[in-house]
Amino acid sequence: MAETFDTIYQRACERKGGADIVEAMVTKPLTAKQVSKVPDDRFLAEMTKKVFQSGFVWRVIEKKWPDFETVFFGFDIDKVLLMPDEMLEQKASDKRIVRNYKKVMTVRDNAIMINDVAREHGSFGNFVASFEGAEIVHLWQFLKKRGARLGGNTGSYMLRAIGVDTFLLSQDVEDYFRKQDLIHGGLQTKRSLETIAAQFDTWQQQSGRPLEQISQILAYSWGTNRRVV
Repeated sequence: MAETFDTIYQRACERKGGADIVEAMVTKPLTAKQVSKVPDDRFLAEMTKKVFQSGFVWRVIEKKWPDFETVFFGFDIDKVLLMPDEMLEQKASDKRIVRNYKKVMTVRDNAIMINDVAREHGSFGNFVASFEGAEIVHLWQFLKKRGARLGGNTGSYMLRAIGVDTFLLSQDVEDYFRKQDLIHGGLQTKRSLETIAAQFDTWQQQSGRPLEQISQILAYSWGTNRRVV
């Protein structure tokens, strides 16, 4: 059985040196209204960044990122959609970016997904903003199914980077759920995700906090805090 959020919060305060320090460490997500106004090109940009950072040295991608923006026309959806295979192949050999053909191809694939969603919902931001609370895991699953290389933690880290309110399945968060005997088997299975989402929903009701802060405080209260969340 999981602990109450108050118990988790008190342990985080003890480990980090007090409530003031914990409150200074947590971050605040965008509101749903703010998320709905995020331009489609920024979603594509962040998807691309996280795809390229996956399995790679993050700081290298950060250093090269201005060139990524230039090479892919500022991630303008209409321009990316017009890019033929031949152009993508050329960009996959461009020394200004990380030369990975399969990852380069995801730029157009994810632009197609964003465009399809935007046609139905007015913008990709409107679609993302429609997911409330712990329902965010359904958005993770959508990104995994419809997007290119957005499964695992890639989709959720992309959303967090944009400012969308989501928890993250960092190593410390995963370890907590396993050590509390709440999940077994694969982390990303339907059963595990439903259990985790339900528990975050409970903690949100107990605390009134956004999922982002609950996720961060849980990590601060547990393990070695291997990754900033």
